[in-house]
Amino acid sequence: MKSNYMNPYLAGFFLGLVLLATNFITGHGLGASGAVKSFASATISMVNTEHASGLEFFHQTPGTSPLKSWLVFEILGVIVGAFLSGVVANRLTFEVEHPPTVRKGLRLSMALLGGLLFGFGAQLARGCTSGAALSGMAVMSLGGILTMLAIFGAAYAVAFFFRKLWI
Repeated sequence: MKSNYMNPYLAGFFLGLVLLATNFITGHGLGASGAVKSFASATISMVNTEHASGLEFFHQTPGTSPLKSWLVFEILGVIVGAFLSGVVANRLTFEVEHPPTVRKGLRLSMALLGGLLFGFGAQLARGCTSGAALSGMAVMSLGGILTMLAIFGAAYAVAFFFRKLWI
C-alpha cells in the first residue's frame, strides 16, 4: 500500500532548508507564538489603548497592525500550505478521529485544552517549540538542545496517561 505522506527524512531535509532560508532572509529562526502575540496586541490596543500601553507584554507592538509582523505571514503560509498538501495528496477530510471508547466532544475538548496549555506555555517560555527547540538546535544552542530533550521527555512521561484518547 502506497503512503500519501512524504518520506520523513526528505521532509526533514526540506524543513532544514526552510529554516536556513528563514535565517538568511529574515535574520530570525522559525517560530509561531509571536504571531499570536501580534494579534493579541493589536486587538487589545484597539479595544483599550491606555491599558495596552501600560503593560510591558504589549510594548513591542502596541497600536501596530499584525500584518507588519513577518510571523503572521509565516503562520498564514503554514495554514495554506497544510491545506494544499492535504488537497494534493488526497488526504483532506473533515472528520474528528477518535477511538470508539472516546466521544467526539471529549476528543475535541482535550485537543482544545492541549492547545491552550501549549500556547500559555509558549508565552511563559517566551517562545514556542519551533522557535526554541528547532531554531535553537539549528544553531547548536545548548538551550535549544535542552528544550528539545525536555519536550520529548515530558511528552513521553505523560503519554501513558493520555494514550486512551487516541488509541
